[in-house]
Amino acid sequence: MGIRAVQTDRTVIRAVSRFYRTPAFPPGNGPDFVNAALAVETDLAPADFLALLHRTEAGLGRVRRERWAPRTLDLDLIAVGDVVLPDAQTHKTWRELGLEAQMSTAPDTLILPHPRLQERAFVLVPLADVASDWVHPVLGQSVAAMLDALPQSQRDEVRILQ
Repeated sequence: MGIRAVQTDRTVIRAVSRFYRTPAFPPGNGPDFVNAALAVETDLAPADFLALLHRTEAGLGRVRRERWAPRTLDLDLIAVGDVVLPDAQTHKTWRELGLEAQMSTAPDTLILPHPRLQERAFVLVPLADVASDWVHPVLGQSVAAMLDALPQSQRDEVRILQ
């Protein structure tokens, strides 16, 4: 349902990952999640595409009340090619932000690529299905390399739904 809602006259879904069951993040923050990744082609600017994702969430019943609260749907914009937004220094600041600060602070601008995608198996495993060769424009590592760098225990928490 959410996948079809992302396809518009200005977006084309090029690939869909398998669906994965993963523990809630941060740990203990609700029931397990289902994660997947899409490769999308669009002529929308990144901020406009993110707005489309947020409208899709709202249309499917998501109400944003607090950061990282349990939710019915969470559509994230992880990366747009080699785009770094808003700039490399801001990206570095958010990439290095500690977990406690992450839980209470949200950026007031779009940060791309997602500043902590390299730390999250629940992002990298599905992303590897659709873009394993994509190279992070700041870190210089492919999705496959970032995934290989994670502890096996984190990768094992991401299980294919059958």
